[in-house]
Amino acid sequence: MPEISQDVIRKASEGDVDAFEAVFRTYADYVFNIALRAARNHEDAQEITQDVFVTVYHKLGGFKFESGFKTWIYRVTVNMTINYLKKESKYRGNVIEYDDARGSPCARPEAYRRVDQEQREFYINKLLDALTPEQRACVKLRNIDGFTYEEIARELGLDINAVRSRLKRAREKLISLRKEVPAHEL
Repeated sequence: MPEISQDVIRKASEGDVDAFEAVFRTYADYVFNIALRAARNHEDAQEITQDVFVTVYHKLGGFKFESGFKTWIYRVTVNMTINYLKKESKYRGNVIEYDDARGSPCARPEAYRRVDQEQREFYINKLLDALTPEQRACVKLRNIDGFTYEEIARELGLDINAVRSRLKRAREKLISLRKEVPAHEL
């Protein structure tokens, strides 16, 4: 994904609609994909994406160019996604409890999906815990957040060969763990 120029960001922060549209066009898919990975639901991801860009529009004047714009919009997206999912989980939890109390069969598949998702997340976290913190950071940035090797190097202050080396060692360790230990034992 190409980075947007500081000039365009400044213009957008000053209210230039065309510049903000360029920001939106450049980062909309990126924001949506981050939200979708967390929310696992297209409608929620679309809602989060809209909320993120409303927030970006209002807070763009506060962006100080101390970090990359992509990093800044990533942080805004993650924070807003977490807040959205917390709010939604309270609402959905109440709906599921109500449906369960009524004996509704439609609540049960959702509960099974939630348990399956929690088990997958537990398993993935156990595997990630087996890595060094440096390897874990690289793996998360690459495989979960979708960063390029260059972006990871910039974000972590490493040269690209160090990133490649850490990712290679992490993959080797994850593969050996997966072969040695059944999922239920992790």
